[in-house]
Amino acid sequence: MRSPRIPSRLPKYLTKEEAARLLAAPNTTAYEDIRDRAMLELLYAAGLRVSELVSLKPESTNLLDGWVKVVGKGNKERLVPVHPRALAAVRGYLAEREWRFKNPAAELFLGRSGKKLSRVQFWRRLRELGARAGIKARLYPHLLRHTFATHLLQGGADLRSVQEMLGHADLATTQIYTHLDASALKAAHSKHHPRG
Repeated sequence: MRSPRIPSRLPKYLTKEEAARLLAAPNTTAYEDIRDRAMLELLYAAGLRVSELVSLKPESTNLLDGWVKVVGKGNKERLVPVHPRALAAVRGYLAEREWRFKNPAAELFLGRSGKKLSRVQFWRRLRELGARAGIKARLYPHLLRHTFATHLLQGGADLRSVQEMLGHADLATTQIYTHLDASALKAAHSKHHPRG
C-alpha cells in the first residue's frame, strides 16, 4: 500500500510593496534604526538565515566588491553577492558602530550595550518594525529569506543560482520557491508559446 501524498506547504513571502515598506520602517537616526536598516537590507539582499546574520563578523563583508561571506549549516561557507543599497546601509551602520563602541563584541551587529545581538532580540525588533510599516502578516526572520528567493525567481533568476545563494545542499529544497500565481503562468505561456 502506498501512503497518501501529503501536499507540500508553499512558503509565505512578502509582496514587493510590503518588502519596500518594511525596509523603509527603520527611518530615524537612532542607533537601533541604523542597525536594523542594515540588518533588514542584508537579509533581503542576501537571503541569509537569521542565525547567519547575527553571527556575521565585520570582516565577513566585502564592501568594495559587494559580497558577504556566510558560514551556513554544517559550517559550509558561501559567498553571496549583495546589492549596493544593502552595502550602503552596512557602511552607515559600521560608521555608527565604530563611533559608539570602544570595545565591541566580535560580531557585526550589536545590541545597545555593545554585545552580540541575539536571534530573539532581532525577532522582537522585526515585529515592531512590521507594525510600524503597517504589515498585517505575521513577521518572522525566515520570511525575509522566503521573500528573497521568491522575488529572485519572479525576476527571472535561475533555480541553480538561487540554490547556491541560499546555501541549500539539494536543489529539491530550493524548488519550493517556484510557486507562481496564475497570472504569471498565463503571461509566460503567452510570451513563449508559438500560439500564445
